[in-house]
Parts: sequence; C-alpha cells; structure tokens
Amino acid sequence: VLLQASGGGSVQAGGSLRLSCVAYGSISSINAVGWFRQAPGLEREFVAAISLSGFNTYYADSVKGRFTISRDRAKSTTYLQMNSLEPEDTAVYLCAASTGVINSSPRSMPRYNNWGQGTKVTVSS
Repeated sequence: VLLQASGGGSVQAGGSLRLSCVAYGSISSINAVGWFRQAPGLEREFVAAISLSGFNTYYADSVKGRFTISRDRAKSTTYLQMNSLEPEDTAVYLCAASTGVINSSPRSMPRYNNWGQGTKVTVSS
C-alpha cells in the first residue's frame, strides 16, 4: 500500500485545514488508517485514527473536539479536518495504514506498517 498525504500549509491560529491521505495498491487489506505528527525536536505522536468501517474513530486528547477524521472508501481517501488550529499543532503530519495482523491499538505506531510522506502544517499566532 502506498500513501500520499496532502493539504498542509500555513494558517493563523483559529484557522482550519483539511489534510487528505490517498491510498494506492492493496487497499482492501487496510484495516485502519491513522494520522500522526512530528514537531521539530519532538517525538512522533498519535493524532487520530479510523477503523476500516469508519464507525470507530480515535483521537488524541489534545485534538479532541477540534479535529475530525473520516474516510471516503470510494475514493480510497482518509481526511483529517482540523479546526481551531493552535500554534502547538505546528508539525509534519503523516498518514499511515494498517494491513495484515491486528496486534495493537490504532493509537500506537507499531500498528501501522505502511507510511506516507509528511505534509507540513504551520500555525502562526
């Protein structure tokens, strides 16, 4: 599975962005898609995830109520709608897909065996 993320950019605090992650290849093998982010000098952290069905979603406490993850299976695309952005949200955002054996939480990086390139989000105060 190949993943292509897009939609990043520069916005002021309080603004919104929508990130997209398009999957190519063995799409039917995907059981979850997650978004992670990594700010300069910091470790990569979980942001949000969604199950195959789209019925189960997971969020980091820091983004709950501001970010929404969704899937359009017909377009093989997962979205991350980000509202009320804060300077602390500045990071490179990466999407990841889980295929094969389900052996950990959708919140954890080891769950994901396919990673896309990042898209940069900059939020200014």
